[in-house]
Amino acid sequence: MARSFNTAHANNAAENYTLPPLARLPPDVEQLAHDKFYFVLHAPRQSGKTTTVMALAEKLRQDGRYAVVFCTVEDARAVHDVGEVVQLVVDSLRSASDKLPATDAPPAEPPDAPQVPRNRLYRFLKAWAQACPRPLVLFIDEIDCLENDGLISVLSQLRKGYAERPKGFPHSVCIFGMRDVRDYKVATGGSTTLGTSSPFNIKRESITLATFTRCEIAELYGQHTAETGQGFTEDAIDRALLWTGGQPHLVNALANDIVAKQQWTATIDVPQIDAAKERIVLQWGTHFDSLMARLREDRVRRVIQPLLAGAVTPFDVEDLRFCRDLGLIDGSRPPQIANAIYREVIARKLTANLQAGIPQAPHRWRTADGRFDIDKVRDGLVAFWLEHAESFVQQEDYHEVAVHLMAMAYLQAAVNGGGHVEREYAAGTKRMDILIKWPVADERGVVDLYGTRFERHLFELKVWYAKKGDPKPEGLAQLDQYLQRIPCESASLLIFDRRPETEALEWGERVLVEAERPEVQGVGVWVWRA
Repeated sequence: MARSFNTAHANNAAENYTLPPLARLPPDVEQLAHDKFYFVLHAPRQSGKTTTVMALAEKLRQDGRYAVVFCTVEDARAVHDVGEVVQLVVDSLRSASDKLPATDAPPAEPPDAPQVPRNRLYRFLKAWAQACPRPLVLFIDEIDCLENDGLISVLSQLRKGYAERPKGFPHSVCIFGMRDVRDYKVATGGSTTLGTSSPFNIKRESITLATFTRCEIAELYGQHTAETGQGFTEDAIDRALLWTGGQPHLVNALANDIVAKQQWTATIDVPQIDAAKERIVLQWGTHFDSLMARLREDRVRRVIQPLLAGAVTPFDVEDLRFCRDLGLIDGSRPPQIANAIYREVIARKLTANLQAGIPQAPHRWRTADGRFDIDKVRDGLVAFWLEHAESFVQQEDYHEVAVHLMAMAYLQAAVNGGGHVEREYAAGTKRMDILIKWPVADERGVVDLYGTRFERHLFELKVWYAKKGDPKPEGLAQLDQYLQRIPCESASLLIFDRRPETEALEWGERVLVEAERPEVQGVGVWVWRA
């Protein structure tokens, strides 16, 4: 029986298509354990870190020199009592030691041993290391689910015994989770993170995992082809990279949807990848839930909001690093949202309440001959804006891009079920582009690189800020550049006027559709101001 594309748990190479896990780590990571170092590994959720660390633990186990223990402290999530947190960590380590030979197991705690939380973990690990005939190596998963005093106590007790290793304390310790140790959640001293004053300042390295490259996606999908004979075209692999940016969970999710859920048996090409992308976005799932829950955090909003606006801004380095560790942005300069799927999901999450009130019936926006009724959509946008914009902009905590979110919510709802919305936004562009692709069966559409016929409708969003000139000329020039690359049947320039003198007006007084339509690349541009 063929293996499967895994989207739910750590990989089992016997059951799941799996890339060589240790190849994703720097080559010197194993040496960190040999050299008695304590280190941190962090990576976004569902990016393969548990699979990778389990492989590292197994390799050290096979070395034979060490007593290797892999455990998770997830049971201590949201536990606030320090004594209970320490108890759960000790229990997790003891439970995980069951896989060791009896000679390597931790000794029982004396019945009269003091149960003082601040040194209980230290005493437990010290007694274990002294009794164990082999150096003790620990891998502790989900460490960043601990918070506040419980977290500080656990890290401090690990640090306390560091100088006594390897005879009197664990030889090497790897703690890992979503975030680097300095970003672990605390509420003390007026801060919400450990910051640079970390009780785990004994760490040698902080290591993260890279996303899949195109070659790695091809290798993973190639395992399925080798076992089943079902191939992926080169274009399909390119498309998977385009949508996912190499994020491991998304790479697997696309293929799993096609193969297991839709039970497609022919060669997998771009249309199947595109359809799978739409389905996994609409199905939403826990991967998106955990990631999107971060959008309302101040550190995340300070990064994502300028990206949505395309603004040039001096980002805080710590905020950027935090968002990068979460997997929300990539490492480019200026930063960008990590992949096209996240660009879409972020927009949908921030506009979910608005979209719930918009009729999402594609036939409403379709002409009698099946084409996209752009005039009706434009008129509907104006009416929608007049009815909902004021209350939404006043309530939305992404205030600087609330107007962008309004437009995105409406356009997404208009297209849902009938076409696709592609978004382009990144810091420094001073704009957001929304491209609506509406499938057509006749010869009037444009055939894309993959043979699918669409009509395209471009919306460019610009903001008129205080003490700045009218962005219309710049917007038209940017539309010209865009339309040179991607021919479109219509082009719309939406200008949101955020100058104080305009914001003092009633909402209904701000809306203006310009009568004159300037022509760009042979397309008349609909210019709307609000």
